[in-house]
Amino acid sequence: MELRVLRYFLAVAEEGNITWAAQLLRISQPTLSRQLKQLEEELGVTLFERGSHTITLTEEGRLLRERAQTIVSLADKTEFELKQSGNDLSGEIAMGCGEVRGMTLLSQRMTAFREQHPNVRFRVTSTTSDIIQEQIEQGLMDFGLLTDPVDVSQYEFLRTGITGHWSAMVPGNHPLAERESLTPQNLKDVPLLFPVRTPVHNLLLNWFGQYADQGGAQRRVSHAGTHP
Repeated sequence: MELRVLRYFLAVAEEGNITWAAQLLRISQPTLSRQLKQLEEELGVTLFERGSHTITLTEEGRLLRERAQTIVSLADKTEFELKQSGNDLSGEIAMGCGEVRGMTLLSQRMTAFREQHPNVRFRVTSTTSDIIQEQIEQGLMDFGLLTDPVDVSQYEFLRTGITGHWSAMVPGNHPLAERESLTPQNLKDVPLLFPVRTPVHNLLLNWFGQYADQGGAQRRVSHAGTHP
């Protein structure tokens, strides 16, 4: 697979229309269609379900899109870093984080670093800890700002010493809205949305203690993604 053809594939996957993708890529529609057909023949799979006006990805196409995005991003990152190499410190530092209090400290450190090395730029992506760890392992991120609980046994790490607080979000007219703090007993019968990550989910269940098997704490849990 050529990197150029993967870029063609991603453009079509994004636009959902070969004509629009060809205009975006500034190549002819027949050329683009031929490149995609050759890619399917090379891989021995069908990547697109072709309709009268739009095309959609097959299961194999969705898998290739995920892999192609990683390959293209890593290639772009490598090319940029090589072009920026020289005597002066330059390049891009890619990092991942959630919307956490530690970002204040991190932004201060970034500002101080940029004052010393103005040719270095930062690319910050807000996402979950699982994705941050995955992209660090793939070489797409240089480091991440993660919140406990998280397994850092495979990484070099520093602790910021910054603590955060869990909060329960409720409507303004909810009976708990006026409380300054909450106990497990306050929430034991309230339907809750819990974080989807297993370590965080278990952490909250441990906090509920004896109420973990009651009402909202257990039986009414609906999973929802979070940044911690």
